[in-house]
Amino acid sequence: MKLSRLTATMGAFVVGAVLALTGAGAAQANENSAGPAYVALGDSYSSGVGAGSYDGASGSCKRSSKAYPALWAASHAPSSFNFTACSGAKTGDVLNNQLGPVNSGTGLVSISIGGNDAGFADIMTTCVLQSESTCVNAVNNAKNFVQNTLPGKLDQVYNAISAKAPSAHVVVLGYPRFYKLGGSCIVGLSETERAAINSGADLLNSVTAKRAADHGFSFGDVTTTFTGHEICSGSAWLNSVTFPIDESYHPTAAGQSGGYLPVFSSAA
Repeated sequence: MKLSRLTATMGAFVVGAVLALTGAGAAQANENSAGPAYVALGDSYSSGVGAGSYDGASGSCKRSSKAYPALWAASHAPSSFNFTACSGAKTGDVLNNQLGPVNSGTGLVSISIGGNDAGFADIMTTCVLQSESTCVNAVNNAKNFVQNTLPGKLDQVYNAISAKAPSAHVVVLGYPRFYKLGGSCIVGLSETERAAINSGADLLNSVTAKRAADHGFSFGDVTTTFTGHEICSGSAWLNSVTFPIDESYHPTAAGQSGGYLPVFSSAA
């Protein structure tokens, strides 16, 4: 009888220990299955300008529920989601205003930045309102900035992200080409102007991709997903000149969901 009671007691102890360990393992598995803490940084291409459905609380930052960060968060259930991307942001704005939620617990960061530093808005205004030669000169000046000055500015941002979130997976998103050359547009900019603007976007992407790679970050190239959906394609995922004017040359809701989201999802 004593041996039986001892055997029963030991059996109960073993079963209890197994259950406790199994429960702990399940809890750990549940914890690990939660998505990463995600912070979305950047400019208007990340905030979703041009896609509509803006969060009124975001004010002039125009953060859209149809922007790729919000779409990804809605379908992947990250453990937390902080959306600080803002229309018009430059590298200095990211450093000064957007990094608050980024910390050692951050597991995923997305960012598009650099276009405003290079004077994107001014270039498009120049090309729409002034001569072809003035447009091309403006693009060439921007390309000089992108090659010689922008890399250092990107390094400052990328270093700051790494310092605050050393374990985060960082995805840097590029920009689409704006125009389909030889496309359906019969008015507006000349083919020379369109080609110059596209070449500027290509250079911006190549410089950004190089800086991202040197920091160990992933680069999301959206030129492929936007191919066939540029302005003048007949199936554009980019706004042309629109009102409000700040939505011009930005991705539509279809551009965010079809152009940006698949690239980010793959890289993330």
